[in-house]
Formats: sequence, structure tokens, C-alpha cells
Amino acid sequence: MTHRWPKGFARHVTVAAAAVFMSCNRAPSARQPVVQAAPAPVSNAGSVPHGDHNPHHGGIVMMKGDDLHYEVVLDPSGRAHRVYFTDAIREDLPASVASEVALTIHRPGAADERIALQIDDAGESWIGSGQPVGAPAATTVRLAFSIRQEQYWIDLPFAPGK
Repeated sequence: MTHRWPKGFARHVTVAAAAVFMSCNRAPSARQPVVQAAPAPVSNAGSVPHGDHNPHHGGIVMMKGDDLHYEVVLDPSGRAHRVYFTDAIREDLPASVASEVALTIHRPGAADERIALQIDDAGESWIGSGQPVGAPAATTVRLAFSIRQEQYWIDLPFAPGK
């Protein structure tokens, strides 16, 4: 069986090869290539990842990776520190998405206070209590948790929830 190329195929290959060889001998152009920005995507605040960093519970919103947000709500009275988890578009996740959630309160001139948090009765957040924080501006807190078999921690200023 003989294979036949479409009519004019050899001519197209020859022209393409000549163009490649001729361009190899030219000096590079001094002009910069024109780059156009990609068109802006249509914005839908309900589905744009990372578009909403507003606290839903009055705390501090942070991110871990591209698909997890968490909100830390600190209580200066020490009675009800909370941590909430949300996905990339800030839809609530059950508290059980994480494990081993704990806060370590570091007050100047005092021993660190570790507070192991527990899942609240509604299953929406992690909650724990400890000693009152008299000087929030001089206090820091370490949040630690495990998610997807990975341990994570971050140090934050003690910013009381609103």
C-alpha cells in the first residue's frame, strides 16, 4: 500500500523549513515583544477563591495553602477562644476538618499557657478557655492544628475578637 501526501504538502513543508532556516541567521530583534494582559475574569464574589477575608465571627482570618481559611477569635476574658475553618471561597467547614487544635498564650513575664481546644456542641468551631489576658497588645498567641495528616502552627498577635 502506498501512502500519498495531500496535494501541495511538499511545497508547504519546503516553505516552512526555509522560513525556519532563514530566521536562524538573523540577529535578535532589539524590540521587546508586546505582551497583553489577559482579560479580567468575570467577578462573582461568591465563588472567587481568596476574595473574602472579612471575619465572619469577629476574629482574624488567615490562610493555609490555597484551599483553607481559618478564623481565630480571641477572648480577653479567657472564657471562649474559638477557631473556625472555611474553604477557599469561605464556605463553612465542619470543625472536624482539623484535629489537635490548640492555642498557646504568651504573656510577657509569665509562663506560656497552653489551651487545648475542643469541638463545640454544634460541630462548627473549636473552643477553649484559659486565664484572662490583661495586656492584649503585649501578648501573642500560637495557633497549632493538624489537617490532612500535616501539623501546622502560626504565631499571631493577641487581637481580641469583636
